[in-house]
Amino acid sequence: MAEYDIAVIGGDGIGPEVTAQAMKVVDAAAEVYGFKLNKTEYPFGSEHYLKTNEIFPDSAFEEVKDKRAIYLGAIGDPRLPVGLIEYGIIARMRFDLDLYINLRPIQLYDERLCPLKDKGPEDVDMIIVRENTEGAYAGMHGFAHKGQDLEVATQTMVYTRHGVERAIRYAFDLARERNKRKTVTLIDKANAVRAQDLWTRVFAIVAKDYPDIKTEHAYIDAACMWMIKNPEWFDVAVTTNLFGDIITDLGAMVQGGMGIAASGNIHPGKVSLFEPIHGSAPKHAGRNVASPVAAILAGSMMLNYLGEKTAGNAIEQVVRGLFKTQRLKGVGTGVHGTSEVGEMVTSELRAAATSA
Repeated sequence: MAEYDIAVIGGDGIGPEVTAQAMKVVDAAAEVYGFKLNKTEYPFGSEHYLKTNEIFPDSAFEEVKDKRAIYLGAIGDPRLPVGLIEYGIIARMRFDLDLYINLRPIQLYDERLCPLKDKGPEDVDMIIVRENTEGAYAGMHGFAHKGQDLEVATQTMVYTRHGVERAIRYAFDLARERNKRKTVTLIDKANAVRAQDLWTRVFAIVAKDYPDIKTEHAYIDAACMWMIKNPEWFDVAVTTNLFGDIITDLGAMVQGGMGIAASGNIHPGKVSLFEPIHGSAPKHAGRNVASPVAAILAGSMMLNYLGEKTAGNAIEQVVRGLFKTQRLKGVGTGVHGTSEVGEMVTSELRAAATSA
């Protein structure tokens, strides 16, 4: 029996609640499909920091490095300075583990979830590959004359040939693996942000190694427009860190909201991080009202990454089926109880496996 060591960080707000349901589902999948998850839970987050003044100690970080995957529920608390916990936990893992791909599937499971007129599941099925360690988020920033009338703030976008190429090549490999429209769209703003000409040139070079994959290009402003008007045009898109952060949230709304959107922070072949992309929503914590759908789908992504694709795909198909039959009516706060959804997906997963 295959075994996988994973780290679990429930985090803040609704994070521990949705994480508990996601773990319930992946544990059921492990039981049904014959593998084992050895979970180590870590308490790190805002509440832990307020109690201990500890964010992510080096000893624990070294342990996490040796895991096969990391699962994170949510991070953030208004009682703390903006960015303190986010940079200490999420950013530390992204940068120190070199998780250079942020992978965001955008799939519509039922047309009733989509805010766009006359668009159905066949129209919304794409993946955004966001470069995850460079660009505007590289951390190169500073202030001069801080607090004075003539204060100056700077932040440098950083792109390396290595970083750009590995993200673009990942996108081409993914388009080939998906085997759908077999198209990769480059999204940039090279006409205004001239440093992004590096993306344009590297994209053209890499494309020559993939003659079976079509290529398209859109500037970020046009890409946002086309995602709303014609989401069916997109298969795999690759973009910079900042633009990817923005357009994937737009995509989340097209697929039905932040309560459905899951993500992976990936270094192929190494320990990688999976999380729902909604926030910690502290005001809803402990009320059993937050939807765990995105958290469950992040668990599905984690299983796929671990190589348990039958189990991972089974979870996604169960979620799809529950929406299609309207047993899951939506993902707004209070539409279904948190534990109710977890039980629903778990029982359906077991029933589907039994009847297969």
